[in-house]
Amino acid sequence: MQIRSITVGVDASFSLADATIDAAASFFEQAKRAFDADEIVVQSARLSTQPAHRFLSPAQLPHFASALQGACAKAGIPYAAVGGVQLGGAWTEEAASAAIVDAVAATDSVFSSLQIAADAAIDYRAARAAARVIAGIATRTTNGFGNLRFTAAAQCPANIPFFPAAWHAGGPMRFSLALQAGDAVVQAFGAPGSLDDAETRLVAALEAVVGRMERVAAAIERATGVTFAGVDVSPAPFPVDMASTVFALEALGVERFGGAGSALAAWRLTRTLKRAKVARCGFSGLMLPVLEDSVLAQRVAEGLLTVNDLLLYSTICGTGLDTVPLPGDTSEGELVGILLDVAALATALGKPLTARLFPVPGKRAGDEASFDFPFFVPSRVLATKGHGAAALVARALGEA
Repeated sequence: MQIRSITVGVDASFSLADATIDAAASFFEQAKRAFDADEIVVQSARLSTQPAHRFLSPAQLPHFASALQGACAKAGIPYAAVGGVQLGGAWTEEAASAAIVDAVAATDSVFSSLQIAADAAIDYRAARAAARVIAGIATRTTNGFGNLRFTAAAQCPANIPFFPAAWHAGGPMRFSLALQAGDAVVQAFGAPGSLDDAETRLVAALEAVVGRMERVAAAIERATGVTFAGVDVSPAPFPVDMASTVFALEALGVERFGGAGSALAAWRLTRTLKRAKVARCGFSGLMLPVLEDSVLAQRVAEGLLTVNDLLLYSTICGTGLDTVPLPGDTSEGELVGILLDVAALATALGKPLTARLFPVPGKRAGDEASFDFPFFVPSRVLATKGHGAAALVARALGEA
């Protein structure tokens, strides 16, 4: 079990003062030393700003994203996010979608998200804009890989440490921690004993290791004055079997994930995460990123899972649809329908969900989906049903 990321939120401005980035870099150095001293591995540092609509015009976003990437690279910060964007004012459906596509295409380490549901309401225009963003990024970046850095976010609060959903609410800096804990789930669920025994082992592991992380984080807060917002205990996988969350669910007793019993196993894991007495933030649920989990990618390639299956697991415990490869000719109408399904679930259940979809240009359902990226594993393009929801959106907006 490791810290995948220390994510810090900062207030930024179009001028992007060096002092803001330097302060974040200094914080990361102090935090990393503190965790190192307690022998807790930190994989990366990430920075998020307040949502772009609060301090930028749409036309300014691509330039700001490029400047942010350069400033962060100079300061040794590998990833940054300008997320949590909402429509309104100058940020119209058309302007927002164009600005986000241009910003993603102009950079390679800046992430963004568009809020398609917030405050218990669905934004149909934002969902349509997000579908346009996904389709645009697919054509503007090699193999559509830029969609790694964009997500449609539904009911996602500030201080989520995982990208692309991260955003800063504004004001003084705050930091949160993202876990990489697929290996801990494998160890707890793979050992002999009952289902209750497996849960008890994982709760004990989380409380022991995350408890140490919390104690170090509290000391960092006292030393730096930067507020600690919590730990997202979602056990993010790593693309090898022994750190695959789906491998752990199969070790629990599911013959093949996607088959009968999968929802029950997923629920047991989520229940365990909720039982752990730790300072949770963010999603804190089961992550099913198709291209980041080696066993999940294999089960998709075997045809055991559909987009609707992944949506089903989101209702129980998941964080939404993540790194899902789709046919390159998936229409914007169908994309918006998928996004609205995610938004509906998030709103009905009162939980944060995201949709990070990868239409792969030139690929059809069943074709291999493979990217030259060390944190992805090969899988297959999932089928879509070929029917969209453009008319549904039009009626919702009174355009029909």
